[in-house]
Amino acid sequence: MSHFVVLLAGRMVPTPALRAAIAGARVIAADDGIRHARPLELSPELWVGDFDSAPGEPPVALAGVRRETFPRDKDKTDGELAIETALSLGATRLTLVGALGGPRSDHAFAHLILALRYFHQGVDIDLRDGAETAFALSAAPRRFDLKAGTQFSILKFSAVKGLTIKGAKWPLEAVDLPFTSILTQSNEAAGAITVSVREGEAILLAQDDPAVR
Repeated sequence: MSHFVVLLAGRMVPTPALRAAIAGARVIAADDGIRHARPLELSPELWVGDFDSAPGEPPVALAGVRRETFPRDKDKTDGELAIETALSLGATRLTLVGALGGPRSDHAFAHLILALRYFHQGVDIDLRDGAETAFALSAAPRRFDLKAGTQFSILKFSAVKGLTIKGAKWPLEAVDLPFTSILTQSNEAAGAITVSVREGEAILLAQDDPAVR
């Protein structure tokens, strides 16, 4: 499996868990995401974007990073371009760092949509920033090794059918929910949880950096 990290411009806390999750991966920076490289002690092999928000020059230690420049007026985001570049280089697993939080809520929303898109294309993808972690859900149960007491939510991007949550303070068993329901906001893990959704688009957002099985 070829693991790539894509550095995006949102919030990033360089925790030991985040460092461990991305250890050994190849790295591509998208526009202002380059600023996360030094705190994480990463050396991107490529820096892509229209560079409308990035520093004019990267830190001296990153001055040799190869750039791929795109026009500002385009139909794809810098993050999307970085993801597609990683896939073209053989990525089968993607970790989007700095995809959540940050100054632009629309960017965070777009990254969640992209995670769903590429997950359904068979890419192993997660979103991490050191404070929160997000994973797309499917009919196949996924186990998340959360610490007891960790808060998590299921974010829905459509109506869902057959949502099952095990190992939580408020478990669910094969529940159907309309898109407008917020029943799945702010649950609490008793420890490891297992989540699946038979139909529909949903993402688990955890206030932790769990191992996944």
